[in-house]
Amino acid sequence: GKVDQEFYKDDDLFIGATINVWGRKVLLCDCDEFTKTYYKTKYGIENFTSILCKAPPPPKIERKFPPYTGFGSEEDSLRSCIGLRPTPHQKNFRKFVEKDSYGNISNILRFFAKLFTHKCADVDRLFVISYFLSDDTISIFEPIESNSGITGGKFLKRTRVKKPGQEVFKSELSEYIKAEELYIGAKVNVNGYLFLLLNADKYTLNFMEAHSDKFPMSSIELILQKLKEEESKSRELKQVLRAADSRLTKMVDYNTFRDIIMSLTVGKLTDHEVITLARHYQVPEDTKPDVNVLIAQAHEQLKKNAFENFERLNAICVYQDREKKTVLPSKYIRRLCKSSRLPLTDDLLASILSRFEDSKEQIDYESLFCTLNWRMNPVPELEAPSYLKERCEDEWLGMPSPIPAKYINYVRLLKDVFGLEE
Repeated sequence: GKVDQEFYKDDDLFIGATINVWGRKVLLCDCDEFTKTYYKTKYGIENFTSILCKAPPPPKIERKFPPYTGFGSEEDSLRSCIGLRPTPHQKNFRKFVEKDSYGNISNILRFFAKLFTHKCADVDRLFVISYFLSDDTISIFEPIESNSGITGGKFLKRTRVKKPGQEVFKSELSEYIKAEELYIGAKVNVNGYLFLLLNADKYTLNFMEAHSDKFPMSSIELILQKLKEEESKSRELKQVLRAADSRLTKMVDYNTFRDIIMSLTVGKLTDHEVITLARHYQVPEDTKPDVNVLIAQAHEQLKKNAFENFERLNAICVYQDREKKTVLPSKYIRRLCKSSRLPLTDDLLASILSRFEDSKEQIDYESLFCTLNWRMNPVPELEAPSYLKERCEDEWLGMPSPIPAKYINYVRLLKDVFGLEE
């Protein structure tokens, strides 16, 4: 009943051999110098190349968090799964400080929008969407309109808005609407309400153009590159713009410019890109008021106060004019008007005097008081200034639409895009 057992001998052991040690496989990778001398002397083995044997890395255990329960915010629920003692979610305090409003810098992007719906009661509703850069929150306000049947006021309190199409109860954090996704002409889904962004205020447009790397719709370089790709239509574009400029003023109004660009590019440019293009090539406006407008405003104020002492003012100036040149220093004329209680505001009086002032800072008093004499030299009454209506003015509830620029220098645009000469 004796059991025959076989044991490992020295000739069974060599580098690269696998032996069974009590049920476990062991790979022989190397040996010491004494063992090499022994096997070289007894068995004549010369190859003792060691084997690189690296233990396989332990399997990586994927850390899974339980899905969101619906209580509190997703960040707070996640913090309760990380440690035994839940700590509050750390907000980006540096971003909050850098992007907080201070002075004239609001760091708030404001867009005018309307509901994208087919309901007759909601078609004419106008909204103001504000995006706060400090914490990526959004608030929506609806202007109050009398006799509209809608209360108006706060439509959405300041909060972060999730992107649509995401699961509610999941382990990953939800994605929220970012500032880079907002531009004029975009459709934004806010908690199931689809808004169409119609326009933005000047601060928003200036901010997006200053950070064109994050807002490609405000990058003039990318817009010009898109226009250069339409080189085959350069001749047609030049002819259409030239035909729209019948007086050869080298400029067209915004509505005409927008219709021409949108019709020829056929969907290449968005509304925001057209506005950026118009702002870049706009003709600077003359902020200095017309002298006829100033005189009309002055006559209106003088009529209301029944001021007619122009002969007395002229007589005082004649008495002070020793050299009989019919001119006196502008400082004296200003002091005389103030002491005589001329019913004009300081800004209006200063603007009128600057129009009659010569290079030597002197004023022809006879011409000045003759012009201000509203009874002897009446001027037509002021008319309400006409504004340039935008194509979609009916979407603005009858209010003047904030257009980006009144007139655009199309010659400079053609030269920059296609290199065409005047």
